Amino acid sequence: MDRATVRQKKTGRPVRFELSEQTRQAVDHYLKAANKKPGEFLFTGRRGPESGMTTRQYARLVSQWIGSVGLDPRLFGTHSLRRTKATLIYRRTGNLRAVELLLGHTKIESTVRYLGIEVDDALAIAEQVDV
Repeated sequence: MDRATVRQKKTGRPVRFELSEQTRQAVDHYLKAANKKPGEFLFTGRRGPESGMTTRQYARLVSQWIGSVGLDPRLFGTHSLRRTKATLIYRRTGNLRAVELLLGHTKIESTVRYLGIEVDDALAIAEQVDV
């Protein structure tokens, strides 16, 4: 898989993420079809090409997509989608550091809080390790 980097708006830190081949091809096709140039916003907002899509516009779009596949948009949102892969990685590996890096968190405590990890979770992982 190819990797891409975005700069987090909240912290200004770069965060790397995977792009599947199918996603990369779709983005490449979109860039050509929309005649995008380097440095331009990938998805522009209503105010024109000099502004990016707002988080609210993005949330509305995600809600429409979720509804279009027959799911209840009230049960899914941009935050729950962001959280899903990180949660799955944590559940499968127990590797908090990897999740911290993927989310762009600066403190492991933020990642623990974000994933909703409780003492019981930590004890269950510890029990799986023989020393």
